[in-house]
Amino acid sequence: MQEIWTEKYRPKTLSDLVGQENIIERLKAYATTKNVPHLIFAGPPGTGKTTAALALAHEVFGEHHWSQNFQELNASDERGIGIIRGKIKDFARTAPIRATFKIIFLDEADSLTQEAQAALRRTIEKHTHICRFILSVNYSSKVIEPIQSRCAVFRFKPLTGEDVKKYIRKIATKEQLEITPDGLESLIFIARGDMRKAINVLQVGASMDKKITAELLYETSATARPEDVKLLINTALGGNFMAARNQLYDLLITYGLSGEEIIRQIHRTIFDLTIPDEHKVQLMEKTGEIEFRLVEGSNDHIQLESLLAQFVLFGKKLK
Repeated sequence: MQEIWTEKYRPKTLSDLVGQENIIERLKAYATTKNVPHLIFAGPPGTGKTTAALALAHEVFGEHHWSQNFQELNASDERGIGIIRGKIKDFARTAPIRATFKIIFLDEADSLTQEAQAALRRTIEKHTHICRFILSVNYSSKVIEPIQSRCAVFRFKPLTGEDVKKYIRKIATKEQLEITPDGLESLIFIARGDMRKAINVLQVGASMDKKITAELLYETSATARPEDVKLLINTALGGNFMAARNQLYDLLITYGLSGEEIIRQIHRTIFDLTIPDEHKVQLMEKTGEIEFRLVEGSNDHIQLESLLAQFVLFGKKLK
């Protein structure tokens, strides 16, 4: 069975992490002094939060003892107070092995209920002498203030295109892949700063062909080409509703996109249109309204056609 590349090429040390230079520098200082506070890692998916926690544990406890002193739990699996009273408290109250403390890494901690977070705060207070907590969250604002005040907060940002390119080239070399220049650029566009997504898309593409092109990546990642989405918007703004509708359904069928995925790509493409900023603002307002309707459960096709109709009417006002 082929190994998953996100695990195969996950950095093992803090020095191997890509991007987040300021965060890595501070974590290295913690690892060197073995003086680790409670931490909150906040940021978008795929920016290195879990990898940083694992690498920190490797460097603090050493290769032979890190797994015995490190517990990883996903709060989204069990959002209630049970996970705090059960797994976390059981691990926190046991003594560390050849270390002065242990680390509990709680992924997606912002999905915990308020009651569970209150119980977590009490657990952090009670077991600080032998346990350190690292909470990974997408939004630190969803963590209650008493927990935030007990932790050092590290804010992970989306990786730059150059950081992603550098790591992808490294993987491509080891896997003997050929990535075309347009393939590499399309991978950056698809990933949007998410290294995990970039690696997953690359692996899916590599399962189809050793030569990674833009066309291959768009077809295997359920992402429409930016120029196709731009043509769709311009056709609607030009007043040709039926042609825009046909292009929309071509995108839905060719790339297998959902309504929300189409909306997200329209949102990104609006910024690249050669129209005045005030017009972009109005298009964004209409797009946001349709996105809200889709999230609330409206029919994808009806709402997308409604958006195109609004673009057509807006285009006619500009003439």
